[in-house]
Amino acid sequence: MVKKKVPDWLNSSLWSTTPSASSSSTATTDTNIFDHHSPTTASPPLESPINPPLPPAAIRDEQQQQPPRHHHPQKPEIKDKLSKSSIVDDDDNNNSIINDNYSDDNIINNKIIITNNDIRNVDDDESAAEDISKQALLLTELSKKVINMGELRRIASQGIPDGAGIRSTVWKLLLGYLAPDRSLWSSELAKKRSQYKHFKEDLLMNPSEIARRLEKTTVLNNDNGKSESRCVLSRSEITHGEHPLSLGKSSVWNQFFQDSEIIEQIDRDVKRTHPDLHFFSGDSSLAKSNQEALRNILTVFAKLNPGIRYVQGMNEILAPLFYIFKNDPDEEMAAFAEADTFFCFVELLSGFRDHFCQQLDNSVVGIRSTITRLSQLLKEHDEELWRHLEITTKVNPQFYAFRWITLLLTQEFNFADSLHIWDTLLSDPEGPQETLLRVCCAMLILIRRRLLAGDFTSILKLLQNYPPTNISHMLYVANKLRGQPSR
Repeated sequence: MVKKKVPDWLNSSLWSTTPSASSSSTATTDTNIFDHHSPTTASPPLESPINPPLPPAAIRDEQQQQPPRHHHPQKPEIKDKLSKSSIVDDDDNNNSIINDNYSDDNIINNKIIITNNDIRNVDDDESAAEDISKQALLLTELSKKVINMGELRRIASQGIPDGAGIRSTVWKLLLGYLAPDRSLWSSELAKKRSQYKHFKEDLLMNPSEIARRLEKTTVLNNDNGKSESRCVLSRSEITHGEHPLSLGKSSVWNQFFQDSEIIEQIDRDVKRTHPDLHFFSGDSSLAKSNQEALRNILTVFAKLNPGIRYVQGMNEILAPLFYIFKNDPDEEMAAFAEADTFFCFVELLSGFRDHFCQQLDNSVVGIRSTITRLSQLLKEHDEELWRHLEITTKVNPQFYAFRWITLLLTQEFNFADSLHIWDTLLSDPEGPQETLLRVCCAMLILIRRRLLAGDFTSILKLLQNYPPTNISHMLYVANKLRGQPSR
């Protein structure tokens, strides 16, 4: 069998970084990598706390929170600039020639000679103008009576500006929570929010309160009985299902004690959610209120979905949604952030729910199958790197990709960058999973030189602590992988 020639564009020094001297440090693998109660075992990169972008509503609630800072301030233009700029690794300081437009056989069509400084020194005014332009396009689209979802997805996939609360409305549209027809918004939102209120009343009520209400109902019914029976002193009847020691399946107390373990796990995870952000962590009334909302959403979800219930790490997927909706400058929208977040969380998780079901791990829809698809994608686009990782060094993609995929990359990048990545993930009309796999593949290709130079230990450490990178550039590389044919 003839070995495939590695495409020239992948062998370019532009794709890789010089191996770090510390890359030989010992890395630990998680032997319980498929324990569905611990997908966050690998530690994320250590970096100083970075506060995410604050919409106006957040500024009202917390005056001392600092504005966001990305790893790299520049944002290359999506249409024109990126189509003409090269794929350059951040640690390569040499002039380079790259192949930007290559045919199915990876034949060079265009060569563009640029330097890293040409990209790094993008004028800040030009970047700001780009954000203003995107914001204007999105506001124009959102102002229409019937929103063109195709156009909205196209614009949003390039990144949504942080200001004006646009991201909150766009995400709700992309997740199907809001209909494209604006005239339906008021009635649909009222119905959904009322439904969530009833969920909380039915599912978060303490059994003592349930028993009290049942007793009150019984007393009212007795009052409507025959007059002679009113002279008889009767004691409250406690049915078997209402007794705290009942083991019956229909017993509210038995169900309460069964749920208590999950509720305790939710509480622990919620308190650990983004400890570097005052919005989620600390003793302030704001943080405690937000933690309570996260706790309610996850508990209601667990009780409504007994087949999945709660899996550790769901709080990390929930956090970006609640943060964006709670910080909507529209006070009415912010007030109902908990209800809106619940339904958007359900919709988002519907495309990944099989990843959280341990019984489906080995099925065609399970997490192992998805990780295998990532492996195949890497092999199609960079067989040399794939061979080095999985055959030469025997780095099983399960060791790093499990967390990447199940937590939607929320642990690999800072919070502000995660929001940018999610703009692209949610904009895919086919669902976020295919785009997610391409982004994961791009993450590997962008550090290919360091990976090719490493052994099992250094590679695993690098992939479990992914280095800072230019997010716009990474998403551009992922998008180029979309256009490449499967082989």
